Amino acid sequence: MSQAALARAYTANSGRVLAALIAQFRDFDLAEEALQDAMIEAARTWPRGGTPSSPSAWLLTVARRRAFDRLRVSKRAKDETVQQNLGLLTVAQPEDEAAQEIPDERLRLIFTCCHPALSQEAQVALTLRTLCGLSAREIAQAFLVPHATMNQRLTRAKAKIRNAGIPYRVPEGAEIEARLAAVLSVIYLIFNAGYAPRNPVLSAEALRLCELVHHLQPLPETAGLWALMSLHMARDPARLDADNTLISLKDQDRALWDHAAIARAKTRLLHALAQSRPGPYQIQAAISALHCEAANWAATDWPQINALYGALYKLSPTPVVALNRAVAEAHAGAPKVALALVEALSAALAGYQPFHAARAELLAQGGQVHAARLEYDRAISLTAAPEERAFLSKKRSDLP
Repeated sequence: MSQAALARAYTANSGRVLAALIAQFRDFDLAEEALQDAMIEAARTWPRGGTPSSPSAWLLTVARRRAFDRLRVSKRAKDETVQQNLGLLTVAQPEDEAAQEIPDERLRLIFTCCHPALSQEAQVALTLRTLCGLSAREIAQAFLVPHATMNQRLTRAKAKIRNAGIPYRVPEGAEIEARLAAVLSVIYLIFNAGYAPRNPVLSAEALRLCELVHHLQPLPETAGLWALMSLHMARDPARLDADNTLISLKDQDRALWDHAAIARAKTRLLHALAQSRPGPYQIQAAISALHCEAANWAATDWPQINALYGALYKLSPTPVVALNRAVAEAHAGAPKVALALVEALSAALAGYQPFHAARAELLAQGGQVHAARLEYDRAISLTAAPEERAFLSKKRSDLP
């Protein structure tokens, strides 16, 4: 077996195996170390004996044994939980243990990683580390922080789960939808972290996580977020030109969009909306679907998009939603009204790059070129991604 094949086996199975180990041992570090031991053993034995019929069950079996070995020699050997785990060694295991189907504990792990007692930064980092299998270095690079900082963030998060006794379970009853909001927020943060600076690994992982949550706990808002991210990714092939400069939605070649993916996303969205339990992600996905349905920019149904932003604002009355609603108002034919709405947001969104870009465009439409140029300068100064800086710089240079 090649290293590439082993890496694929790890990617395909690590999340489920790690979740099962954490469920049993209640120790993130021990579970990660045991899984790493199992992968080393796989690299040693699989090339000679062949890949097991159930790689995930094989990895779980070997990782459990390595975890028990580590527990025997650890300083925690007298802990009650450790003794309970070591007691499992005396229980007769089936001869074909490595062929047993393992329980899927990933949903419990997702809710644990996204517990409200953890900061949002810690939730994102722990989710990427445990559910997606990314290393601390890879996560640090994705979020532009030092490797040591990310290591500390992960260490503190694991310690807080252990020391605070955060329960390793899926919430029940009404609590699940309240907690689901945090889970979906983390997934969308991961998606945006990859989508804005074009890190497709993060965006793909976010979509995979959302699909997993929807499969294990199907709810309309989960379907709405999956549809929203799928619609964004379907337009991705048309986002950049040959020089890696961003192309606005208005100017994109819509023939390059993945129309099969758009159709799949719309089907799932319509099924979610039919349940009459609307939420912010469903409404945002409906807005994105309207963009995808339009044959060209001029054919966009801006009045309906504006109405949907109004509905979204009732559910999520944030300055960012108000800004998007104002932009839709401008495209629907009321640029002066839109500019007044945007001006009212200047204090709340002073450090938000899209606010200054939107204000610049509205000022330019009203003939206030000098003021528009200053707004573009402000937007550029708040932008780190090279593609976005180039896009905004071109918009500025195109002013009269």
